[in-house]
Amino acid sequence: MNDVLVIAGYGLREALRRKVLAVVLVLTLIFLTLYGVANHFVFRDVASIHPPADVNIDSRTFAATFVFGMAMFATLFLGVVLSVFLTLGVVSADSERGLLQPLVVRPLGRSTLLLGRFLGAVGLCVPYVLGVYFATLTITGTIGHWWPQSIAGPALELAGAVVLITAISLLGSIFLSGTANGIAVFMVFGAGLVAGLLGTVGHALGSHSITQAAKIAAWVLPFEALYQDALHQLTAGAGGLAGFLLRLGPFGGAYVSGWGIRIWAGGFLVLVGLLACQAFARRDL
Repeated sequence: MNDVLVIAGYGLREALRRKVLAVVLVLTLIFLTLYGVANHFVFRDVASIHPPADVNIDSRTFAATFVFGMAMFATLFLGVVLSVFLTLGVVSADSERGLLQPLVVRPLGRSTLLLGRFLGAVGLCVPYVLGVYFATLTITGTIGHWWPQSIAGPALELAGAVVLITAISLLGSIFLSGTANGIAVFMVFGAGLVAGLLGTVGHALGSHSITQAAKIAAWVLPFEALYQDALHQLTAGAGGLAGFLLRLGPFGGAYVSGWGIRIWAGGFLVLVGLLACQAFARRDL
């Protein structure tokens, strides 16, 4: 276990040396500032909107849920970017530089190296995602005077989605060069988001085929399902016309949720880890 922690610490020091964290933190502060400004104007204008008496919609709840849904997407995206840049060349790049051979032969094994790098990346990405999530939630709650019914659940699922992407990126680094792996992981991430959006479109159009295909894609790519489940918890308390409209939108619609997908996400993580260990054991360094 000490060896794993040493490798995890090495990954953290490497991120600091390459100024990855510094760049991410600066850009995150800019994002949070712009998000706060956007919330100010959104809720200022919402206060002057008065729906007709026969329209059952709470404009403040609708605006807050939609805006915070966008913040959740941005949080997921930023976490994925950090995760990919921390792991895209863990095996291929270090192997090309001749850094892996002395480590995996003695005193460390290949599985230990992978686990250490995985924990190092997760140790950065999970606190980052949680920090951005709660920062945006505080901004929306303070300015808009709105808080979701479920707070911890969506945060944990966003962090879980980034953990899955981290594992996928580590697996890809065994087979692909750093650049190719980064492109591949972002394409997989994009494919999951597109599948979720198609599910929303299919639900709005009443297309069973599109909705079913999107559900299958969410199970194949469970990081997207965790994101959908987080959105589902966000909009579960919205009723009436506001709830209906939010569930049609890309930042509120969610059609795969529950403990089944959460358990499968954990199983998917184990499967990816086992596959990575098997593939790395057979790789010629």
